[in-house]
Amino acid sequence: MKMPRFDKELTQHLLKIAFFVLGALLILQSFPREGRFRYTFQEGKPWRYGLMTAPYDFQIYKGEAQLKDERTLALKEFKPYLRMDTGLIDKELATLKADFITKYRLTVPMHYLDYMTAQLKAMYSTGIVSNKEKEALLEDSIDFVVVVRNKVAQTQSVNSLFTASEAYEAMYQNLPPSINAVQLKACKLNNYLKENLSLDNDATKREKEALLATVSLTSGLVQRGERIIDRGEIISSETFQVLTSLKRVAEKRQAAAGGIGVLIGQIVLVCGLLILQFLFLWFFRPFTYKRKANVAFVLILITSLVLLTALVVRSGIANVYLIPYAILPIMVRTFFDSRTALFAHIITVLLSSAIVSYPYEFLLLQITAGMTSVYSLKDLTQRSQLVICAILVFLTYSVMYLGVSLIQEGAILRINPMMFAYFMLNAGLMLSSYLLIYLFEWLFGYTSNVTLVELSNINNPLLRQFSETCPGSFQHSMQVSNLATAGAQEINANVQLARTGSLYHDIGKMLNPIFFVENQSGLNPHDTLTPEESAAIIRKHVTDGLKLAHKHKLPLVIRDCIRSHHGNGPVRYFYNKFRNEHPDEPVPEVFFYEGDLPMSKETAILMMADAVEASSRSLKTYSEESISGLVDKIIDNQIAEGLYKHVPITFRDLEKLKRVFKSKLISFYHARITYPEAPAANQPLLIE
Repeated sequence: MKMPRFDKELTQHLLKIAFFVLGALLILQSFPREGRFRYTFQEGKPWRYGLMTAPYDFQIYKGEAQLKDERTLALKEFKPYLRMDTGLIDKELATLKADFITKYRLTVPMHYLDYMTAQLKAMYSTGIVSNKEKEALLEDSIDFVVVVRNKVAQTQSVNSLFTASEAYEAMYQNLPPSINAVQLKACKLNNYLKENLSLDNDATKREKEALLATVSLTSGLVQRGERIIDRGEIISSETFQVLTSLKRVAEKRQAAAGGIGVLIGQIVLVCGLLILQFLFLWFFRPFTYKRKANVAFVLILITSLVLLTALVVRSGIANVYLIPYAILPIMVRTFFDSRTALFAHIITVLLSSAIVSYPYEFLLLQITAGMTSVYSLKDLTQRSQLVICAILVFLTYSVMYLGVSLIQEGAILRINPMMFAYFMLNAGLMLSSYLLIYLFEWLFGYTSNVTLVELSNINNPLLRQFSETCPGSFQHSMQVSNLATAGAQEINANVQLARTGSLYHDIGKMLNPIFFVENQSGLNPHDTLTPEESAAIIRKHVTDGLKLAHKHKLPLVIRDCIRSHHGNGPVRYFYNKFRNEHPDEPVPEVFFYEGDLPMSKETAILMMADAVEASSRSLKTYSEESISGLVDKIIDNQIAEGLYKHVPITFRDLEKLKRVFKSKLISFYHARITYPEAPAANQPLLIE
């Protein structure tokens, strides 16, 4: 059961609305949830807004550099906490005594045990720390530590602490006469030296936090209504600190409110801008809006660039001016028109400006760059055009940034030169749009002018086969292409599509070339056929052409040209012949083409050019009057038959097309002058 037309159209509308809703949700997810201060400012630059007074009382927060200095000063009194394992000495002494009796008693005198015991007690009492921890303390310029022995804290110099190797060396210094160093080393005292001090992380952390807490985060108070700055004043370091504090307090107050207001504002902003894009397509570009893929294509470009902006801003991995926003108008202009491209670009940069830090500068640079890309790339047919476009966009960025910076800085030496490097890289990234064109052609079934130019090359295998198989039909197609090209230029249609579509519109004649008069040389096979049989063969060239187009993977727009160049009108010659022979009988369907009516200016131009060129060959005399009358008659009859009722074309356009076709046909069939006869071979050639 077929779906009613109304329900089908409603479903299509709802699906396209769903595309916009999905795009809005993705964009909203990328927006920062914290509130944003409504003003942007930089130290040393003029204040661009009106008089600023404090909206409420707030404290002035110290700058990061000041806080860092004060915290560094406070931490000079910082003493890490080391906890001593007091039970370790007893364990090591017991081990030493047991080893001495079993291993060294026979070779080492007994008083050596007393000496070693006293030395180990002294070392463990002072404290033994690991090499790594002592080096870390010295690197952090820590002079003193707090050693905790059985819950008793005592400040001690870091230099007084031993490492295991230092303690071992200290035991051999200042040996009494009764102790021989060689015999002492035989006891391997290093086996009994273990670290008994370890960093107490919790106590150390509390000590550091307590010291940092003594540093105040603020340095003053601004009362409600107090003047802060007025328009045009240069933002000094003190004023910058006040404005930064106000921004910090404002964002905290917004966060404390739960962020609901921020979220609502973001929803209004995103939905409002996407609704504008939706209404533009719906009201002003109905032919673009009609196809779901077109709507999805525009939304994918807009959403992708906004998400990329959010990623770059949030991560800080690159400068936002490296993002080639001008790719969007290039892509949209390649497949649609300039106004759609510019409108989509403006919507994109407006959405992105809500994410970046300096929206005014961002908007000015990106909108002008988008305008330049649209104006400089009217018809992309060569790679060199894209290079020129990238250069012009780079110049636009540079000039606009120079102007903005001079307004803000007042001196050319204070301009950031790195920005020009970003603009250059941005222009280089724009060249990737040439690859993206092929990608989107494959994904969405689009056809760019670059592809049309490649197809219009007469060395293309299909066109070369066409010219060899049907030389007459090929010449007819060439003439139709000339007419259609001139007509498309006159009414601002897609010239390249009209040219290429005309070259391929009759390729179906290759399967039966002899049945078409332009390919015949004396013998006409229709003389032996009935009108019905002849009409069936003639009209079949449309379906045969579509089969060839599918086989050779010609774009959809070229197939539309093949399908609609006769519309659903009659096979005129045999239709009239049948009606003359059978005036009282209904005309069978076989006498009508099975194509569709033209839906675009280009297919309509092709239909007119095809009919006018073919009919002009039947004129007995070629004069301005006869050609003009023929063109008027054919196009007026097509209009009367309703062949152009689905085409967005005006009567003014039709008059322009008539005028162009007349001019071109007159130039095709102009009379040549008669050259005088050459002198006889035996007559001397006289040169004065």
